[in-house]
Amino acid sequence: MANFIIYDDSSIRPWLLPFTFTRPVSEIRCGIWTLTQKWQHFLKARPSFLTESYLQPKFPLLTTDDNVFLNGAVCATKSIAKAVGSLNEGEALIGNDLIIAYRSPYEVVDPKNELKLISFIESFTVIRRVWDIYGENGAQIKADFEAITHNRTSQPIDDPYTYCYAPHQIFVEEGANIRASVLNAQNGPIYIGKNATIHEGSVIVGPFSLGNNATVNWGAKMRMNTSIGPYCKIGGEVSNSVLFGCSNKGHDGFLGNSVLGEWCNLGANCNNSNLKNDYTNVKLYSYATHTLEDSNRLFCGLFMGDFTKAGISTMFNTGTVVGVNVNVFGAGFQPKHIPSFSWGGAAEGFTEYRLEKALQVVEETISRKGEPFTESDQEILKHVFEITRP
Repeated sequence: MANFIIYDDSSIRPWLLPFTFTRPVSEIRCGIWTLTQKWQHFLKARPSFLTESYLQPKFPLLTTDDNVFLNGAVCATKSIAKAVGSLNEGEALIGNDLIIAYRSPYEVVDPKNELKLISFIESFTVIRRVWDIYGENGAQIKADFEAITHNRTSQPIDDPYTYCYAPHQIFVEEGANIRASVLNAQNGPIYIGKNATIHEGSVIVGPFSLGNNATVNWGAKMRMNTSIGPYCKIGGEVSNSVLFGCSNKGHDGFLGNSVLGEWCNLGANCNNSNLKNDYTNVKLYSYATHTLEDSNRLFCGLFMGDFTKAGISTMFNTGTVVGVNVNVFGAGFQPKHIPSFSWGGAAEGFTEYRLEKALQVVEETISRKGEPFTESDQEILKHVFEITRP
C-alpha cells in the first residue's frame, strides 16, 4: 500500500502567511474539517507532512519506497481520492495546471516536466490565498457536512425552547447541549460537534459549523458561512468567518469575512471593518510580495496569526493582516499590517514583543486548557520571531 505525504506547494504557501508560519498548508481549516482531515477521510489513511524544516519536528515526515505526494492546498473529494488511488509510480495528477498529487519513491522538484501527467477534468477547490479560506468556507461546510453525516443519525434536540428551521439539515453530535436558541438551516447545513454548547438566546444561520467542545455564548448572532473550530468560545455577531481552534471572541462586537488562527483572543467590543465606504475592492498586505495586493473582493476583513491577542474595543480596518504572537490594543483603527511579535497599538506605536515574555504568555494560555507547550512549539515560535524581525 502506498504511503501518503501531504506537501506544501511552494507557489502557494507564502500567500497563506501568517497562518503557515506555524503550520503546514493542509492544517488550515476551511469548512468543518482542516484540509488534512479531508485528505485523511477520503483516502482512509493518515498522511505525514513535507513542510518547512522548522515545522517538521511537530509535523513529522514518514517516507517509504512507494510514496504518494498530495498537494496540501487542495480540498480533497471522493473523486480526487479515487484518481489519486489509480496513480502508478512516475505519474502525476494535474488539474487546472496544478499538480494535485504524484506517486514517486522520492520528492520530485518539477513534477510537470519529470513525470507522466494524468488529467483530472472535474472542478475542485484550492486554497491559494488567505481570503479563499472564508471565501470557500460555505461550500466546504456543505461538502464536509455531506461526508461526515453520510449514513449517520443526528442526536435529537430535546430542548423545548429551541426552534429549528429545516431540521433535516441540522446534525448534532453526541454530548452537545443546545438551549433556547434558533437554528435556521434553510440556506445550508448546521453542524454541531461533540460536547459543544449553544447558550440561550443564540441565533445561528447555516451554513455553519461548531467544532468539538466549542461554545456559542448567550445572545450570539452567527451568520452564514461561518466555522468555529474546536475549543473556541464565540459571541457577538460573526459573519462568514473561520476560527481555526482554541481561539476566543467571547463578547459583543462584529467579526466579518475574517480568519483567526489558533489561540487568539479578541477582547470585549472588538470590531473589524469588512467593507470600504467607497465600495471598491479591498487590498491587504501580502507576505509573498511585501506589498498591498488586490483581493478582488468587496468584503474582506481581519486575518490574524496564532497566539495573537487584542485588547478591549480594538478596531481593525478593512483588510487587516496581523502576524503571529502580537499584543495589540488602544484607540483608533489599527494599521493594515501588524508584524509578528509586535506590542502596542496605533495610538501608542509598536515595540518588539520580548521573546521570553511572549513565550511565557503562550505557555500560560495553552496550560489553561490543559495542553502542553512542547519544545517543538517553542522552537517554532523562536524561528518565527527571528525570520519576521524588522
